[in-house]
Amino acid sequence: MKYFFLTEGWTIGRVWASEGLWQITAWRRQPDIQRLNISLVENNELMWLYRIEDAVITVEVKPTPSAIVSEAIGQVVLKRLMTAEQVIERLETAEAKCQLQNIQSVLL
Repeated sequence: MKYFFLTEGWTIGRVWASEGLWQITAWRRQPDIQRLNISLVENNELMWLYRIEDAVITVEVKPTPSAIVSEAIGQVVLKRLMTAEQVIERLETAEAKCQLQNIQSVLL
C-alpha cells in the first residue's frame, strides 16, 4: 500500500497506474483509495491520511468548489506517494490526532 496526506476541502481527481490513466472499464473497478481516520494539523490546516493500492503511481488532487479561495491552486499531481514508514516518520514530527469512529469495534 501507498499513502498520501490530503488537505481538508480537497478531493481526488484522476488516477494513473503504470499503464497510464486509470480506466475503470479495463480494470473493471475503481482504484482502491481509502481515507483513514488519522489526520494531522499543520499551520492550522487539517490533513487527512489516505491509503491507496500499489498499482497507483500518480494521483491528481484539487480543491472542492467550496474550498476555492482567491489564491488557491487549481490542481496538484502527486507523484511521490509515501510508504508506511514515511507516514510514521511524518506523524512523529507533527501535531497528530487519531479519530476513532467506533471505539467498540476497535476494542473487541
